[in-house]
Amino acid sequence: MKTKKRKISKKSKRKKRMSLKKANILSKKEYNELIKKRKSKKKMTKKQNKRLDHTLFIKYCKCVKHLKYSKKKKDYLEYPICTSAIYTKRGFKPPKDIRKRCKKYR
Repeated sequence: MKTKKRKISKKSKRKKRMSLKKANILSKKEYNELIKKRKSKKKMTKKQNKRLDHTLFIKYCKCVKHLKYSKKKKDYLEYPICTSAIYTKRGFKPPKDIRKRCKKYR
């Protein structure tokens, strides 16, 4: 008896990349409430923490992409500008290797 071998398509071999448009971003009201909670160090559920982290990350990536392709700013200034705008000014510590993770998103 012969066994059939499955062919693996090229699509399944590639790593899936997430797009920014498909990401679930919080509404402004929810976002502001969670920012206040985190600043005041009140208890937050795991789901709330995840959603806030994800939203901050998406905003960071959008900021980087926007500044990267604008001709008004010098090269490679988008990273410190966006890190400052999204994380530092809100009083949060930016995640490790956020630049590398942002490359996954288109």
